[in-house]
Amino acid sequence: MSQSPVIACLDLEGVLVPEIWINVAERTGIEALRATTRDIPDYDVLMKQRLGILDEHGLGIADIQDVIGGMGPMPGAREFLDWLRERLEVVILSDTFYDFAEPLMRQLGWPTLFCHTLEIAGDGRIANYHLRLPDPKRQAVLAFRGLAFQTIATGDSYNDTTMLAEADAGILFCPPDNVVEEFPQFPVARDYGALRAEFEAALERITS
Repeated sequence: MSQSPVIACLDLEGVLVPEIWINVAERTGIEALRATTRDIPDYDVLMKQRLGILDEHGLGIADIQDVIGGMGPMPGAREFLDWLRERLEVVILSDTFYDFAEPLMRQLGWPTLFCHTLEIAGDGRIANYHLRLPDPKRQAVLAFRGLAFQTIATGDSYNDTTMLAEADAGILFCPPDNVVEEFPQFPVARDYGALRAEFEAALERITS
């Protein structure tokens, strides 16, 4: 394992695995569940909308876990993650939930994951969600800085941009055009080869 004083902070969905809620929307046929933070930047608004839709359609945690069980990492994600872990310490900073992520983490080789928790009712309904703290990805980067680590961060959505801005280097990975236009200060990688190159350049820049 790397002994580098630099931590790679990666979003999960859109960087290593497909968007969970888009897969749920495709499996259930509920188009409203396709919305992500690419569409609704306020995560609290987005999650309340999602939970309301699940209740309306009588869907619970078992239905979501069934979808996730049939998913896997994006092609090339495990190889990229293995490459990165040989060079840097790696932490996954995600707005997903531990109740969702376990099968995906197993397929990725159990990387360190910081995310949120769900409140599950006795009948399996997702009653509520609990964020670890406001703007958790940015707060994690700040905490790493307080421990004398430098950080390189990558994500794809609005809710990743505060993390990217706080990191010593931030990289957008396969973002939508509106995010690219709004945040032109971040380099953009469109595949894992380009993302490797961006990490190598950022590492050289911040450690020189």
